[in-house]
Amino acid sequence: MKKTSLLFIAMALSTILFAQKPVIAFDITSHDFGKIEEEEGKATFVFNFTNKGNAPMVVSRVQASCGCTTPTWTKEPIEPGRKGSITVTYNPVGRPGAFSKSIAVYSNASEEQVNLMIRGEVIPKVTSDNESMPLVMGDLRLKNKIVQMNNIEKGKSQVRVLEIQNGSNNDVRTTIESLPSYITAVVTPDVLKPKAEGKITFTLNTKVCPTWGPLMDDVYVVLNGQRKYNDEYKVTLYSNVIEDFSKLTPDQKRKAPILEVPTRTIEVGVIKKGSKKNVKYRISNKGINPLEIRRIVNNNREIALHQPRLTVAGGKSAFISMDIDSKNLPEGDYKKTLTIQTNDPDNSFIIAILNWKVQK
Repeated sequence: MKKTSLLFIAMALSTILFAQKPVIAFDITSHDFGKIEEEEGKATFVFNFTNKGNAPMVVSRVQASCGCTTPTWTKEPIEPGRKGSITVTYNPVGRPGAFSKSIAVYSNASEEQVNLMIRGEVIPKVTSDNESMPLVMGDLRLKNKIVQMNNIEKGKSQVRVLEIQNGSNNDVRTTIESLPSYITAVVTPDVLKPKAEGKITFTLNTKVCPTWGPLMDDVYVVLNGQRKYNDEYKVTLYSNVIEDFSKLTPDQKRKAPILEVPTRTIEVGVIKKGSKKNVKYRISNKGINPLEIRRIVNNNREIALHQPRLTVAGGKSAFISMDIDSKNLPEGDYKKTLTIQTNDPDNSFIIAILNWKVQK
C-alpha cells in the first residue's frame, strides 16, 4: 500500500512538472491586406497572442519568407495569462501583383513553431527606372539591402539573387568584400554599363559554416575599387542553419540523444552591485548517442559563457558555466534568456530564463 501511494505521488509530481509549459495562442494567424497601392508605401498588421500556459514564454526568433516582409516582436518573457504581439510590415515597392508571405514564429511554447500568413495585391504605379530600384548605393541602385537566405539544412547550400542597376552615366565595376568563408558572391556582369542592370548571386555553403542556428552577416559593396565600409554600402544576409531530423531511421531515433535539464528557469538570486556571480547550468543526456550543445545564442552583454559548445556522452551530465557581471547594471530585477541548440530531435533548441536581482 505504501509503495502504491509513493508511486502515485511520483506520477502526479511528474505530470505536474511535465505540464509546466507555455502555450502560445494567436487571435488570428492570417491577414488579408486586400488591395495595396504601391505609392502609399509599407503596410503593417499586428498579430496578437496570449500565453495560455503555466510557464513564462519567450519568442526567440521570427523569420519572414522574404526580405520584403519585416517582423518585430515582444522580446521580454511573457508570463502566463499575459499578451504579446508580432508586428509584420510588408513593403510593396517594386512588387506589383498578388502576394502571399509566411512568417515563422519560434518560441519555447509547446508548439515550438507557428506560421503566420499575410496576403494581398499590390496595385502598381507608373514608375521610372529609378523608382524600380529605389535604394541608392553611390552610383549603384538596388531593390533591397537585405537578403533573406532563410532556413538552410546543414550540409546543403542556398542561393539568393540581388538585382542591381548602374544609375550613373559611367561604367561601374562592382565587387563584394568582407565575406565570411561560407558565403560567396558573384557579380554579373562585373562591369555595368551606364543604366544597365545586373545581379549579385550570393551562395551560402553550410558545409564550411562552423555555426548552427540563426546568422546575420554584413558584407560590403565596393564600387570601382573605392572601399567605404559604412551603412550606405552594407548588405545584410539573414540565414538559419538547421538539421532535418525527419530523415532519421528508426534505429537512429532509438539511439538519439535525449536532453534533460532540471529547470528552464534559473533562479540566480541576489548579485551585489559591481560584482560577478558564477552560475552553473546542469545538462544531462538520457539517450545513447552523444548530445551536442551546438550553439548557445547569448545576446546579453552582462552574461559571459565559458564554453558555448559542449558534448555530453550518453548517460552522463555536464555543466554550462557562465559569469554574470553586474558592473554596469542598475539596481533592480533582471530576466534574461539564452537559446540552447542541440542535436536532440525532440529538443533541437530550448530557451533558458535567468532571473536575478542587483542590489547594494
